[in-house]
Amino acid sequence: MNTVNIGFIGAGNMGTAILKGIAGSSLAEKVSLYAYDPDETKINALKSYGVNSCGSEAELTKKCKYVFLAVKPQIIEKVIESAAVGADSDTVFVSIAAGISDTFIESKTFSGAKIILVMPNTPLLLGEGASALSHSDSVTEEEFAFILDVFSICGKASVIPKDKMKEIIAINGSSPAFIYLFAKGFIDYADSVGIDKTAAMELFAQSLIGSAKMITDSGYSIDELIKMVSSPGGTTLAGLDRLYEGKLEETVKNCCESCTGRAYELSK
Repeated sequence: MNTVNIGFIGAGNMGTAILKGIAGSSLAEKVSLYAYDPDETKINALKSYGVNSCGSEAELTKKCKYVFLAVKPQIIEKVIESAAVGADSDTVFVSIAAGISDTFIESKTFSGAKIILVMPNTPLLLGEGASALSHSDSVTEEEFAFILDVFSICGKASVIPKDKMKEIIAINGSSPAFIYLFAKGFIDYADSVGIDKTAAMELFAQSLIGSAKMITDSGYSIDELIKMVSSPGGTTLAGLDRLYEGKLEETVKNCCESCTGRAYELSK
């Protein structure tokens, strides 16, 4: 059976999470994994997962059908230019860098380059990621389906229009940080009234998990779910009134707009 070579340029948190996800899945028997990172200690830490090291971006690109650009947007230009040396018309570039467009990658490689854009998030580290994907016209259905499978084994994956890849960042890419800050407020409150922080964290985290399942599996709308928890004259409504007074929904919208605005500033 012919194996597919998959390479990662960059072995940070996200690249490592995806690599480990592949290595621990049914895809492991069908692929060979490669990685390059200037920090050799990061590569050495991956060797137990069957990851082969490469000495440069170009070496990796020459060996691999799928090349993951798992680096920060601020350094991606030089990385792409180095990687392009080893690429050919069969190479599929998979970028997880926020704000980086397929047209920019094409401009730094060659006309008609195959490019898949992905916005993942850090829960990939636990196999609970939420990833949005789109692709350039030159990518075949089979190639895109393969990468969709990769991210599906690390959590949930959805296909969105290419021109919405910056807007989606606030929804799944950055939103874990926003959720953690929200959670911190509740856990800090529990601590302030003498409730054990560990117990509060466990209860609130489970409430997040359960609430998420209600959103996806109950069949009720968000407004209906809010109403189900809100007894007339009860404690929940008293709390909701303060959130409405604080314009929580407007604050969230402003947060998302700022996130998207920064994505456009980083865009290339």
